[in-house]
Amino acid sequence: MSNVPPGDPRAEFDFQPLIDALLAGDHKLALTATQVLIDRGCSRERIVTEGLEHAMSRLDDKCTVDSFNLLEIMLVGRAVSAVVRVLYPDGYAPTEGRATFVIATLEGDVHDLGKNIVRMVLVGKGFRVVDLGRDCPVENLVSAAQREDAVAVLVSGLISPVVSQVRKVRPALSAAGLGELPVVAGGAALKQLQPRALDVDYVAENAFDGARYLERLVEADERS
Repeated sequence: MSNVPPGDPRAEFDFQPLIDALLAGDHKLALTATQVLIDRGCSRERIVTEGLEHAMSRLDDKCTVDSFNLLEIMLVGRAVSAVVRVLYPDGYAPTEGRATFVIATLEGDVHDLGKNIVRMVLVGKGFRVVDLGRDCPVENLVSAAQREDAVAVLVSGLISPVVSQVRKVRPALSAAGLGELPVVAGGAALKQLQPRALDVDYVAENAFDGARYLERLVEADERS
């Protein structure tokens, strides 16, 4: 039974089954709920903003720094990713994401669990994320940011040797005429350091912290 209150703009379509399935990390049930919405004529944009994004916001509220449940996040992320693949089988078209980010684990680090979580969270919030994978050279990151007209670049690092690579990002962006592009860092090796030490704009405590910062950036840009 839906608990969407009368008069709520979501009442036209019942998003609650999808939200509940996502928060339970049940990707099969989430896909079933998504198909029901599609069959009833709901647009994919509304499924993202009123279903996926709402669920991710609820998860954000639950997963504070003191109670960060990695398994729960991964299960929800898997369910979100499954729904996104159905809605956008060819990936987000450039005009359909709220904004475009480029993300990578930089050269020298082949661990991408943290990066993948960030991507899932951002996709769930309706952003377009260009994922360059792991062990990514800085020059590839810069080229993608330029090509995709990104509003920010995101770098992840689990092991300390990647720190030196992160410090190369800003100079490389500046050399390409993108010196004002925000750079956000995250991951176990990077969140121990201050932004100034890495030459970045922000160091995220976790995926949701980074997503909140990026949302503020996008909202500020939209108001200007």
